[in-house]
Amino acid sequence: MRLFGYYRSSTTYRLRIALELKGIDYEYVPVNLLTSEQKSEGFTSRNPFGSVPMLEADGRDRAQSMAQLEWLEEAYPKRPLLPSSIEDRYTARELTYAIATETHAPNNLQVLKYLKAEFAATQDQIEAWYRHWLARTFGPVEERLAQHGTGDFLFNEPGLFEVVLLPQAYNARRFTLDLSHYPHIERIEQACLALPEFQRAYPDNQIDAPKD
Repeated sequence: MRLFGYYRSSTTYRLRIALELKGIDYEYVPVNLLTSEQKSEGFTSRNPFGSVPMLEADGRDRAQSMAQLEWLEEAYPKRPLLPSSIEDRYTARELTYAIATETHAPNNLQVLKYLKAEFAATQDQIEAWYRHWLARTFGPVEERLAQHGTGDFLFNEPGLFEVVLLPQAYNARRFTLDLSHYPHIERIEQACLALPEFQRAYPDNQIDAPKD
C-alpha cells in the first residue's frame, strides 16, 4: 500500500493517522502541493481530482479521504475506527463530518489560493478567514463534546473523530486560533499527541517536512 500526500495536507494527515491506528504497513510518497505536483499530467492520469491523498491499494488508485477512510474501515475491520453501538457510531459521524465538511472545505489550499488570486486577499485576511471557519465549527463541536461527557477521547480509544479532528487542531495552532476556548478539543488533542501512532503521523515528522 502506498499513500501519496503532502506532509501538511489535512486530508493526508487523516490517512496517516488511520493507517497507524489500524497498524497497516504503507509507503509514504511525497507530493509537493506548493509546486502543484498534484496537478501534473502524470498524477491526474491516475487521480483526475488532482488532489491528495491518493491511496494506491489492491491494484487501484483511490481518491477522496473520507471515502478512503470508509474503505479502510471495511477492508481492515480489525482495530475499528467506529464503535460497536449504532448510537455511538452516529455521534462519531456527526462530529467527524461537521469538521470534514464545515471546517476543511472552506479552508482548503485551493480555496485560499483563489481568495488571493481572484480577490487580492492579503495574508492577514486569509488567516482571519481560516480562523473564522475553524471557530464556526469548533464551537458547536465543543458543545457536543461537553454534552457527551468525554474523557481523553470521544470514546474509550481514538477513532474516526480523532482521525479528522487532529489535523484541524494542528491547523488551528498554525493559524493562531486560541484552543484554550475549546477545552474538550484541546484535551483530546493532547491525549492523542501522546500516543506513538499520532506521533508517527504528525506532519513535522514526515520525510517531506522542512528540516529547518
